Amino acid sequence: MPEWNEDALILSVRPHGESSAVVSVLTVGQGRHAGLVRGGNSSRLRGTLQPGNLVQAAWRARLPEQLGQMTLELGRSVPAQFLDDPLRLAGLASACALLDGTLPEREAQPGLFEGTLALFELLAIEDDENRWLEGYVRWELGLLQAAGFRLDLASCAVTGVTDRLAHVSPKSGRAVAEGEAGEFAGRMLALPRFLGGVACNRHDFEAGLALTGHFFERRVFAAHHVDLPPQRRRLADLVAGIYGGSTV
Repeated sequence: MPEWNEDALILSVRPHGESSAVVSVLTVGQGRHAGLVRGGNSSRLRGTLQPGNLVQAAWRARLPEQLGQMTLELGRSVPAQFLDDPLRLAGLASACALLDGTLPEREAQPGLFEGTLALFELLAIEDDENRWLEGYVRWELGLLQAAGFRLDLASCAVTGVTDRLAHVSPKSGRAVAEGEAGEFAGRMLALPRFLGGVACNRHDFEAGLALTGHFFERRVFAAHHVDLPPQRRRLADLVAGIYGGSTV
């Protein structure tokens, strides 16, 4: 009988029947893995079964290909740290939704698991300027790479220079230097300064989320004929509401 027991991060919870829930988690050894949690719709487990929570997960099934049953023991309630901060809570929800919608099932993801824990630690640092958003965008770049699409922001796709980078091609994901986009300049994505850009025409946080969001939408979710998760759209909307119109 196949079984495992690991530290896990809850990604999503879906009701199943009258009282159970199908819970998707991320672990080092199992990657994204789902299981049936008996009583998952009960008030007793409501506080545990929240996306972003760190838990001890145990899974077992009669056959490896089955959904199997999962039991979860709460280790740390991460969302509870951000209940009074809608932006950070949106960042947490967005990260969980992207992991759940992007990663293949049952493939080990040690780097992403540790990277996501580091992102959560970054979210918890008090910072009135919300610099954690820079780390969040870099985390999304890593997730895109894990999904098979790596942006090349090191040099200009046209000339090969490594300075004066200002744009990113919406097709190739390669950087383009200032003044080298020609007639396609209006179609280019802005490269934020914290990723090496020199002349961003919108706030860096907004530009960074627009950059990664474009490739998630076109290269990841469109392939499965689904939309970008609403949690990710909410994060982008909140950032635009705070920083829209600014170029700082």
